[in-house]
Amino acid sequence: MTPQVIIILILIGLVAGITSGFVGVGGGIIIVPALIYMLGLGQHEAQGTSLLLMLPPIGILAVMNYYRAGQINWTYGMIIAATFVLGGYIGSKLSLRMSPGIVRLIFGLIMAYVSVKLIISGYQSVTNE
Repeated sequence: MTPQVIIILILIGLVAGITSGFVGVGGGIIIVPALIYMLGLGQHEAQGTSLLLMLPPIGILAVMNYYRAGQINWTYGMIIAATFVLGGYIGSKLSLRMSPGIVRLIFGLIMAYVSVKLIISGYQSVTNE
């Protein structure tokens, strides 16, 4: 592994971590595209690598800050976490059965949809202030 790759990985981690701590996203929105376009990983490899990061250590410090501020709904979080495990298993099985191009297209469409919804709701919030 070259020093340039290490620097890119560090930057991806920092940007994803900051974004995750700031607005609650990082893996799919930051890490997967960065691994594909900056380091040339395939869609499935980028997704698998991003999922590796979701193992327990990824958000401990960010969660501690939100916990101290009283900004965690433990009931919601536990229910989502429990079903996330099953959903992750099902989603990975489906993804690995499809061509990477189709998976990338679906991923892009989901990101575009979410982006448009966030932009519209953000604009409405700003204009109503």
